[in-house]
Amino acid sequence: MESKRTDRRRFLKQAAAVAGVAAGAGLAAKGQSAEAQPQTGHVVNEPPRRGARYTIDHMTHYTPLQDYAGIITPARLHFMQQHSSEFPEINADEHRLTIHGLVDRPLSFSMDDLKRLPSVSRVHFVECHANSSPAIHGAGNQNMGLPVQYIHGMASCSEWSGVPLSVLLNEAGVKKEGTWLVSEGGDAGKFSHTLPIAKAMDDCFVAYGQNGDPLRVEQGYPIRMIVPGWEGPFNVKYLRHIKVVDQPYNTWNESMNHSVPRPDLGGKSRWYHFQWGPKSVITRPSAGMEMRKGYAQITGLAWSGAGRVTKVDISTDGGKNWKEAKIQGPVHSKAHTRFTFDWAWNGQEAVIQSRCTDETGDVLPTLAELSKNWGFPYEEWKKTEKPRAIHMNAIQPWKIARDGSISDALFA
Repeated sequence: MESKRTDRRRFLKQAAAVAGVAAGAGLAAKGQSAEAQPQTGHVVNEPPRRGARYTIDHMTHYTPLQDYAGIITPARLHFMQQHSSEFPEINADEHRLTIHGLVDRPLSFSMDDLKRLPSVSRVHFVECHANSSPAIHGAGNQNMGLPVQYIHGMASCSEWSGVPLSVLLNEAGVKKEGTWLVSEGGDAGKFSHTLPIAKAMDDCFVAYGQNGDPLRVEQGYPIRMIVPGWEGPFNVKYLRHIKVVDQPYNTWNESMNHSVPRPDLGGKSRWYHFQWGPKSVITRPSAGMEMRKGYAQITGLAWSGAGRVTKVDISTDGGKNWKEAKIQGPVHSKAHTRFTFDWAWNGQEAVIQSRCTDETGDVLPTLAELSKNWGFPYEEWKKTEKPRAIHMNAIQPWKIARDGSISDALFA
């Protein structure tokens, strides 16, 4: 067992939320009352200090997608979903990653061991399974004006550096009957998740770096799992144990938080939602902003868990007509991709939205198409109490009123 003594190289505190940025001809930020916004914040560095405990006020911090350019999320703005009320106090010099279970040679790796092994650096998005949840949308309530940050901001994109998981598993020697693994974190709740061995051996890696720096504490310091293209819970933070097993484990987090009863399955749950489908969102202009007549470039982000984004289309009339947007490079696999579209608003009511296509040919669905796939009656979305849903990837429409105000129109 690892010592819990504190030898922290970083001290964290809660900071205020990132303020909206007014920008661009034809576009301005619209004021939001404190009551209309979810409580949020981000974590920043302070000089090292010993003997302190690190607590957080909120479980989720959102990425301000509307306020930064390019595709790389600054590490301090990366979204955070924390599963306990305190950050674990981990001494990196004493931390160990243990691989055991159905292996020939149970192994324990120190941080120095991991950094001696072959490494990779790749750009990938990480997205919480509850991102874009129907609960945050809402026709006729205060959420109609929430910024894109609070609707789709549990998705971020970074350059991650670490050791391929296949290297570690091959070193341990996975037995023939070992077809799954269970990753466990070192946080207070011992967050854990099941992962098929085939995916683990494909493109997963144990990351110790983010955007050229060591992981931040809120991002899993000193090491975390990166499972490219799959839902956020697979990317276990504060990684300390990997157990190779012969079947999927119904861990507490998986059964309680990551499964949704489906009407088409007679109320039973589809246990796993693995890979994210294609997804895109216009980040500017978007809800909570105001339009002015004239030119305003439309820009946003697209991504897919299946690979690269190959095409993005824009509609300014609610989906009746579509025109192709410009994709900005670089385009990475299973990563955010920036798109732009030249447009001039004429002052009339408009509904703008984007849809993307990935390299497998999959296209971002409409809400009606997604409902059919899930077995939800489309009319259920119109109710005040909407169906609980995770893995939400449907076309996001923004409504621009004649007065220039912009609102969420997904359920309008």
